Amino acid sequence: MSDQTSSYFGSPTLGNDVAIQKYLQLMARYERLMEISRQLNSTLDLSTLLNRIIHAATELTDTETASIMLIDPKTGELRFEASSQPTMTPGAMEAIIVPIDNSLAGWVVRNGEPSLVEDARNDPRFFRGVDETIDFETRNLLGVPMIAHNRVIGVVQAVNKRAGAQWTEDDINTLTTLAAQAAIAIENARLFQQSDLIEEMVHELRAPLMGLRASTTLLMRPELPETRRRDIISTIQGEADRLTRMTTEFLDLARLESGRARLDTSHFDGASLIEETVEIVRQQAAERHIVIHIDADPLTFDADRGKVKRVVLNLLTNAIKYNRDHGEIFVRAKPILQGDHAPRLARLEVQDTGRGMSEESQQHMFEKFYRAADTAGYTQGTGLGLVIAKRIVEAHGGEIGFHSELGVGTTFYFSLPLHIAPAAEPDAPAQQG
Repeated sequence: MSDQTSSYFGSPTLGNDVAIQKYLQLMARYERLMEISRQLNSTLDLSTLLNRIIHAATELTDTETASIMLIDPKTGELRFEASSQPTMTPGAMEAIIVPIDNSLAGWVVRNGEPSLVEDARNDPRFFRGVDETIDFETRNLLGVPMIAHNRVIGVVQAVNKRAGAQWTEDDINTLTTLAAQAAIAIENARLFQQSDLIEEMVHELRAPLMGLRASTTLLMRPELPETRRRDIISTIQGEADRLTRMTTEFLDLARLESGRARLDTSHFDGASLIEETVEIVRQQAAERHIVIHIDADPLTFDADRGKVKRVVLNLLTNAIKYNRDHGEIFVRAKPILQGDHAPRLARLEVQDTGRGMSEESQQHMFEKFYRAADTAGYTQGTGLGLVIAKRIVEAHGGEIGFHSELGVGTTFYFSLPLHIAPAAEPDAPAQQG
C-alpha cells in the first residue's frame, strides 16, 4: 500500500475498516449526487425542479428539512421559493422576505460562500422571522450559494441534522455541488419558460393582427358602403381590445410562471368577496336571464384578495358564457372538514347549468391558449384565464379542478387557505378573599 493510500485509510492496524466504510459511504453519496443531477436536467418545469432540489438536499445531508431562497431579478429581494417543511405553504413562503443584511442566507448571498452554523439561536446573523411564521425551531443549518454565470441567484439551506449528528466537510462539499447543479437547472428552466411563452404568444397574436390588416385594407376602398364601413370599424375595435387583453394576460402569466408575481396576503371575508364579484357580472347574466345563487359560509381567508377575486371572476364569466339562456349559476364556499380538527382550507365552487364539456375539451381545459366554443358556436377570450387561475390557486397551496357532464353543466372548484385565529389565552383564576 502506498504512503498516500495509507494516509487516507489510516494505519493498517488502526481503524482501517472504519476508513474503508467511510470511503464507500462517500462514493455512494457521490453516485447518488450524479443520479440526482441527471434528474434535475430531465425537467424544465420550475416547480418540479425546485421540489426535486429540496428533497435531494435533505436526503444527501440527512437533515430534517431544506429550503430554497431565490433573488427576485426585478426587486433584488431574497424570497422563499420552496421548502420541504410541510407546514410551509407556498403562500406563506412568498410572504416572507429574507433580509440581505441581517440573515444567514443574506450573508451567503453577499459573500458567495457556504455558511455552517452549529447553534443558530446564538448566531447574531440568524433571522427568526421564518421560524416564527411557520412555528418551527432551527437548531443548526448549512447554507450554500447557488451560482450561475458567476452570479449568485439564491441559496440552498439544509436545516437540523437528524439524531443530533455532526456536520461534516462532506456535507458542505455535497450541498455545494448540488447547489451549483441546481443553479444552472433553474436558469435553464426560466429561459425555457420565457422562450416557450413568447413563441406561443407570437403565434396567438398573428390571428388578430391579420384581421386588423385585412380590415384596414377594406376601409381604404372608396366604394365601400357606409354600413359596411361601420361594421369593419367595430371589428377593428374588437380585435384591438382582444390584443390588449392578450398582452396583459400574457404578462401576468409570465410573472406567475417565473415566480415574479408575489402574493399580497391578508385576512378577508370570503362571503363579501363573492358578493362583490357577483355584482360585477350580474348585469351580464341578466341580459341572458341567468340567475346567480350564492351559498357562502362566513369564512375568513388568508390569501391575496385581488388575485382570488380574479379567479372567481374568471369562473363566473365562463359560467355565463357557456351557460344556456334562462340558466342558473350556483356559487358556494364551504370549509373542508378534517375530523375533529379546525378546518384549514375552504372549497369554493362555481356551477353552471350549461351544455357541459366534451371529453376532448376536458383534456385541454388548463392548456395555454385553449378556447372552447361558447353556446353561440364562437371561440372567444384569450385562452389564458383558466391557466392564470390555476397558477394563482397553486401559488396559495390550493388545488383547482372541475367536473362536467354534457347536457347538464360544469362545476369548477378550488381550495384556499383559511385564516386560523391564534388560540385564546386561558382566563386567570379568580383570587379568593
